[in-house]
Amino acid sequence: MRYGFVVPFADARQFAELAALGEERGWDGIFTWESLYGEHAWVVLGAAAMTTSRIRLGTLLTPASRHRPWDLASMVSTVDRLSGGRVVMSVGLGALHPGWTRFEPDEGRRTRAEKLDEGLEVLAGLLADEGFTFEGRHYPVRAMGEGAPPGPPPPAQRPHPPVWVVGAWRRGRTPQPSLERASRWDGLLVSVAGDEPLEPGTAYDLRTYGEVVGRVRKMRTEAGLPWNGYDVVVEADSTGEFVRLEGRPQDWADVGATWWVESWWSVDPGPEGLAEVRRRIEAGPPA
Repeated sequence: MRYGFVVPFADARQFAELAALGEERGWDGIFTWESLYGEHAWVVLGAAAMTTSRIRLGTLLTPASRHRPWDLASMVSTVDRLSGGRVVMSVGLGALHPGWTRFEPDEGRRTRAEKLDEGLEVLAGLLADEGFTFEGRHYPVRAMGEGAPPGPPPPAQRPHPPVWVVGAWRRGRTPQPSLERASRWDGLLVSVAGDEPLEPGTAYDLRTYGEVVGRVRKMRTEAGLPWNGYDVVVEADSTGEFVRLEGRPQDWADVGATWWVESWWSVDPGPEGLAEVRRRIEAGPPA
């Protein structure tokens, strides 16, 4: 099991300082989140890349459907090169909220899902091959014309930095397109949905979590994809303030989790909240 933490709020300089502290205290990953209007996640991660040498740097998460995939590929690969190959990107459809619809109308879940799938394919294709072309419903990528400037250098991690995908298991539904999407990439953030969609990190029991992981593992096996090296993330909060999970980290590792990410979303913004986040980072990963 590897251990990471989400910084719920901080400017780029503060985030970089917390990343250095987390590395010093033995954490394996630090994560930020993306908003439409706020501190730019990839600038923040770039700042942290300059103050660290080991800890992984990532998003939890990136609403990839609202990015043009070539813009996202540029940002991800730049930070990956800057960090020497320590970037991981988590993606999902994104949780609609007033900060989103203030600027962009909701295109509908189906369209966001289509854009997510096409966008990831374009991102991976561009980072693997500068001559990549693609003809999708939303994102056409044509051949480079004569005189076009060269693309960026390849990322440090080949063919591209790891992509973790939200896999929402909906009871009683077949097929499970969200789980199938997650199975095609490099990692899984388990979400369990009943009558209403639930965000990753909502309390779920070990048995259900293990069942979802088993389903995704079966999908990868049937598709001829390796399970070794595939990441499975559990969002947690050892304080029990935001989400309460049964058992210890090892119990979750036993049912397939490879990352335990402390998600301190209940901490209030401001100097006192930032001091509390710092205190928790200084305490190190949960025993």
